[in-house]
Amino acid sequence: MQHFLFLVFILLYLIIVFGNALIVTLIIIDHHLHSPMYFLLANLSFVDLWLSSVTTPKMITDFLRENKTISFGGCMCQILFVHFVGGGEMVLLVVMAYDRYVAICKPLHYSTIMSLKRCIALVVTYWIIGFVHALSQMVVIIQLPFCGPREIDSFFCDIPLVIQLACMDSSTLGILMNGDSGVLAMTCFILLLISYTYILLTVCQHSNTAASKALSTCTAHITVVVLFFGPCIFIYVWPLSIPWVDKFLAVFYSVITPLLNPAIYSLRNKEMKNSLKRFRNYYVDPKVRF
Repeated sequence: MQHFLFLVFILLYLIIVFGNALIVTLIIIDHHLHSPMYFLLANLSFVDLWLSSVTTPKMITDFLRENKTISFGGCMCQILFVHFVGGGEMVLLVVMAYDRYVAICKPLHYSTIMSLKRCIALVVTYWIIGFVHALSQMVVIIQLPFCGPREIDSFFCDIPLVIQLACMDSSTLGILMNGDSGVLAMTCFILLLISYTYILLTVCQHSNTAASKALSTCTAHITVVVLFFGPCIFIYVWPLSIPWVDKFLAVFYSVITPLLNPAIYSLRNKEMKNSLKRFRNYYVDPKVRF
């Protein structure tokens, strides 16, 4: 079974790397995609690539090992970067919802509001929030006394599981740490729901064609939001304390979500499809240029 899982997950990881790297490359080299929406989409693909790379390669190699071990430093690094990148992605999804809100509800002011300077400021903001969130967790975790057992019933290190290994009563600390992650997750989730609800209500007051197009776009975005925030909520906000469910949810948001994001955001996007055709023709016909 573990050899079969090795083949499955190495294939999924290669697809994640190729798909997200392709999106970033297309957006960088194709001037048709040099807009705030695609700038944020490139950042999302980069974050998904990083989020998956924090834990997936170690998980894949462990499928071929009898003794699955990780150093204390490696465990702490997994916790730090999972929450750094994951927290940043939550805020990034809110930023992308804000971009769609401005584009649909205030189209005449879109270029002014979503200027390059504003986009860069928003990107820097979500990285800072992700870093502060991860650092606040790490400062507490790294000072805990660990004296055994040293086995984690999961594919990688995460805060709820590591806290249980501390040589102390960790129930209160676990609630506080989950509350820290839960506040960020629920705040971003509620903001996203409010944003997309307001967008849909605004567009429905206009033509049916515009409403249909906006509904299609928002449905794709909401799908990503549910797929990403759903597992996080059940891990940190409302933990089920069922080991196999926790493992499934952990793998879902670290592997499956980065795999689905390119498909949901990009493969059904007409401009991305046209860019991919131009990219392919560039190597077939030297006369074709971006």
